[in-house]
Amino acid sequence: MQADSFVLRAGPEEFLAASYFSAAMELRAHLEKFVIADDVTIADETSAWIGGGGWGEEARGVAARVGAPWPRPGEYAWCGPALVFAGRRSARENFEMLLPAGAVPPGWVATATAADLGRERIRSGIPAVPLDLGPGDLPNEGGLEDVAISYTKGCFTGQEVMARLKNLGQVRRRLMVFRGPGEPPAARAPLFQRGRRIGEARSGVRDGEGFLAFGMVSLLSLDAAAGLSLAADAPESLSFVSHG
Repeated sequence: MQADSFVLRAGPEEFLAASYFSAAMELRAHLEKFVIADDVTIADETSAWIGGGGWGEEARGVAARVGAPWPRPGEYAWCGPALVFAGRRSARENFEMLLPAGAVPPGWVATATAADLGRERIRSGIPAVPLDLGPGDLPNEGGLEDVAISYTKGCFTGQEVMARLKNLGQVRRRLMVFRGPGEPPAARAPLFQRGRRIGEARSGVRDGEGFLAFGMVSLLSLDAAAGLSLAADAPESLSFVSHG
C-alpha cells in the first residue's frame, strides 16, 4: 500500500484527489511517475481547502443545518462552495465536506476531536494508509479487497500477486483491532502471545481508561480467543475486539 485517496471528478478534464493521511507530496510523486506523453498538470492544493465531516444521526443534523445533501457512496455534490461526499471514517453512515479555506458555513460547529475520529475509525475496523497499512503490507491483509482492488480493470502493477491471493483465498497476516489498559502502544511495538512474537501494533487511540489499536498479526499460530501482551514475559492483558 503506497497511499490512498478519494478521487472526485471536478470537470471533464479535472480531478480532485483528497486523502486523510497520505501526504499530498507522496500522492503527487506517485501520479507523476505515470505521466509520460500526456499534457497533465498536478498541483498540491492542500492549503486552499479545509475539511470536515461526521457520522451517524448527529451528522445528518449538521448536514441538514448547513443545507448539505446526504451523499451516497460513490457520489458527491456541491453545496454552495462546499464539496460533499461519502466518507470512510465509520462503519455507520458518514460524510466529508471540503470547503475553500475561510469559507466555513454558518451552523458548522466542530463537535468531534481527532481522538473521537480515531476511535470511530478503529472501532469500525477501517485502516488508515500508511499508518496501518503501508508499503510492506497488502490491501487484503487489511480487509480492503472490495475498496482497493480491481480484478477486472486490466494490467496494473501487482496484478499477478492480487490474482494469486484471490485464488488462494487467504493471507498469512491480518490487521486486527485489540484493546488494553493504559496508553496505546507505540507504532510497531511488538505483540506477543504465549511468549511468542506474533505481530506488531499500528495506530492506536485512548478509549476510556484504556486504548483501542490496530495490530498486524500472523495467522499461522494465532489463537484469536486468547490474550496478547506487549512483552514476552508480561501478562496477556490485551484482547481482540470484534468490529462486525
